[in-house]
Amino acid sequence: MGFVLVLLVVLLLVGLPVAVWLDLRNLADNNLRRQASDLNSIITSVRGYYASNVVGRVLAAPPGTMTRVVHNYEDIPGAIPIPATLSLELGKVISQQQHNIAYRFVSDYPFANRAPHPLDQFETDALRHLRGNPNQMISISSNSPFVDQVRWVSPVIMAQACVSCHNTHPESLKRDWKVGDVRGLQEVTITQPIIGNIFAFNYLLAYFALVALVGFIFIALQRRQAALIRGMNAELETANEFLASLSMKISRYLSPQIYKSIFSGQKEVTIQTERKKLTIFFSDIQDFTATTERLQPEEITALLNEYFTEMSKIALNHGGTIDKFVGDAMLIFFGDPETKGDAEDARACLRMAIEMQARIAGLNAKWRNAGIEQPFRVRMGINTGYCNVGNFGSDDRMDYTIIGAEANLAARLQSVAQPGHIVVSYETYALVRDAVVAQALPPITMKGISREVIPYAISGFLDATGQTVQVFSEHQTGLDFYLNANMIDANNTAHIRKVLEDALKALDKGVPAVQTATS
Repeated sequence: MGFVLVLLVVLLLVGLPVAVWLDLRNLADNNLRRQASDLNSIITSVRGYYASNVVGRVLAAPPGTMTRVVHNYEDIPGAIPIPATLSLELGKVISQQQHNIAYRFVSDYPFANRAPHPLDQFETDALRHLRGNPNQMISISSNSPFVDQVRWVSPVIMAQACVSCHNTHPESLKRDWKVGDVRGLQEVTITQPIIGNIFAFNYLLAYFALVALVGFIFIALQRRQAALIRGMNAELETANEFLASLSMKISRYLSPQIYKSIFSGQKEVTIQTERKKLTIFFSDIQDFTATTERLQPEEITALLNEYFTEMSKIALNHGGTIDKFVGDAMLIFFGDPETKGDAEDARACLRMAIEMQARIAGLNAKWRNAGIEQPFRVRMGINTGYCNVGNFGSDDRMDYTIIGAEANLAARLQSVAQPGHIVVSYETYALVRDAVVAQALPPITMKGISREVIPYAISGFLDATGQTVQVFSEHQTGLDFYLNANMIDANNTAHIRKVLEDALKALDKGVPAVQTATS
């Protein structure tokens, strides 16, 4: 359809000059025919007038009658009209035969026995100009919505015979004529209806009609196509909304980094892995099974979902890739699909763990106030090493995860950590040692790793000045305690000190009391 429309437009563009040329040729032919017809009619009228009013009168005169040339020739046998009379009467004959052509022979000095010739303003002005300069032709055009008209004026010049006649004729109003004077004027008026000219353009009108038809067809096709496009857009919009909703739902099952890399086309959804150096984080809630026995399923579900939600926010803020939730445990790694270098990945992981412990302290205080006797106590382990990372599974279902002994080591380090504390491997400690304070723990071994692993328990970190900032974290029945002196506002120091002193006094007295200091 598009090709047909293009071809039709090309043909129409080519057809315009052809239609104009055909109409111009037709118009020229019609004008020539009309001029020929008008000239033939005028000549015929002149011949007829001459035959009846001149030749006929001479032949009809009695023998021996002398032919005279007078203005009142009809009253005298054998007489013929003078030129002025001839012109006046020819004007009547021509006007009767040709409705679009009028001829007038007028003068402001008619013979006394003739009716005066009324002159309009154009004729009066023309006569005045011609008497000033007889060697000119004067014309005027007038237009109306339906008729065009041209009036052509030429002077009537007095010859010697005319001067002799007019200066001696008893009915002449002027008797001082000279040769070359302008006695009057003769005027030819041609009228042409506009409608005739319009319909002379047969081919052009047909062309415009064809263009209009094609235009209407094109508009109809465009409207139809627009309606189809609107329908398709509505369907696409519905499909896009569905896909956006589906995409949003799918994103809940993937880490944002993985989701972004898949939907942006950076990663292919195929079974493919690569070996990378990662920093792996593993956390677990101590005695989670015992906690679930004390709480209703609805309560433990709400607590666990809130815990994972808060921990996930912190992980994403620090650039961690959330691998999975395994029961109450979390596996997070740094270094894929985006990495800032081994050292910075390790620092980001450690900062994440410290912030998580601080947030857990706040959650425990909130939950205990809500009636939860023994909230969560979380252990965390961090290790840095090479793992296989990528898509594992089948062609029908796969999981983006990490596999390797180094990932298992992170889980093992978590198991030796005290609740509320962070334990890292030497490989991680070597990358962050300039930012933390840590104590070496007894070496451990594990299946799949031939070397002895020395765990390091993080007890604090160094601030911008190099000073040690200790973090105290303890959570057990009757106690929720987390203290990071570097995070305390100086305006609250006195209040916190008093709370701690009151807590120590209560502990010394052995009075059961619950005091909570959080920051």
